[in-house]
Amino acid sequence: MVQISLGDWHSPDYTAEQIISRLDTVSKLIPIEKVIIGWSDNKDIYRQVGEYLHGRNIRMLLWLPVFAETDGVCDNKPAVDLWGKQPENYEKAAGNGFRFTCPSDPQNIANVVALYDHMFNDCGFDGVFLDRIRTQSFVTGVSGVLGCGCPVCVERFAAEGVDIQTVKAEYESQGDAFFSVKGYSTADGFIFENPVAESFFKAKGHVVSNSVAAVADSLHNRGLEVGMDLFAPFLAPFVGQDYAILASHADFFKPMLYRACRAPAGMGYEYVQLLKSLPAATGYPHFQFDTDFLKSQLRIMNSFSCGKYPGIEINYDDEILPITDHYVRESLEAVQDCNVDGVVYAWNIMEAPLSHFVK
Repeated sequence: MVQISLGDWHSPDYTAEQIISRLDTVSKLIPIEKVIIGWSDNKDIYRQVGEYLHGRNIRMLLWLPVFAETDGVCDNKPAVDLWGKQPENYEKAAGNGFRFTCPSDPQNIANVVALYDHMFNDCGFDGVFLDRIRTQSFVTGVSGVLGCGCPVCVERFAAEGVDIQTVKAEYESQGDAFFSVKGYSTADGFIFENPVAESFFKAKGHVVSNSVAAVADSLHNRGLEVGMDLFAPFLAPFVGQDYAILASHADFFKPMLYRACRAPAGMGYEYVQLLKSLPAATGYPHFQFDTDFLKSQLRIMNSFSCGKYPGIEINYDDEILPITDHYVRESLEAVQDCNVDGVVYAWNIMEAPLSHFVK
């Protein structure tokens, strides 16, 4: 699979002709099964690109954000932390504000599905690729990770056996130590020392992922394939992504196994932000984000029945994506050694050197 990022909602970065020309070039270098494209509101682009792709038996999936980046097209309720305050926004990546909305609010969920129905259902899409299916990470500190704490989410946590007032009191008492872990293993992930923290993050995975499941099920009912963009497994619990729940509602996963990316979802970048946010927390090991670590993350997914298409970043940027040909080849070779169904060339083939497209 390949991804094409069109930029913001109302001003696409490329014309249909430019996209088709690029796809024509890239398809001569690698076999393309599916194209993930979005999320501009320009229907003509999708119709023209879709006609080109379908003529070559290639499926087209809409790249659709769920719990962030919808503020320009939906009237969604924002996410808040456990104290009712909106977390800071991450604004360093061009075109991506990462402004998160409440994952539990029924209207927010309905708005995402309605967005597809009203804006995209007549564009020729074969499926939908769900992005931003999480809460904020540590890129803006602890606040976004300890959420959402709105009344609706508080009720949903309570239904999972977690009292948010107890979580707040425990964090206020313990500080960074609230996040301390006994260690990490590939089989079990991070095990929190504090049972309140352990219960909170387990419940958070249920709360967020069941909302994602509701969106996915609605789109499946429209005859659409559904893919999901996920944090690497070792980070997923912090942002509310429960792989087991999501696997039963997805046709395929794209875990973002970005080793070089210096922005949100980059494995090393996110882990550094975690450690910076929790200087007094204990038990967090030093990770070497090499191909062995990449393979360890892929092995975690062996038990899930949905398709597995790990994402490897290939578009170059001096500041956040200093990718080399060697890096791409090394990552692809590591992926091919594992039991996966394919790979996603992420996240914008329009900005990638052609030398990065290797089979």
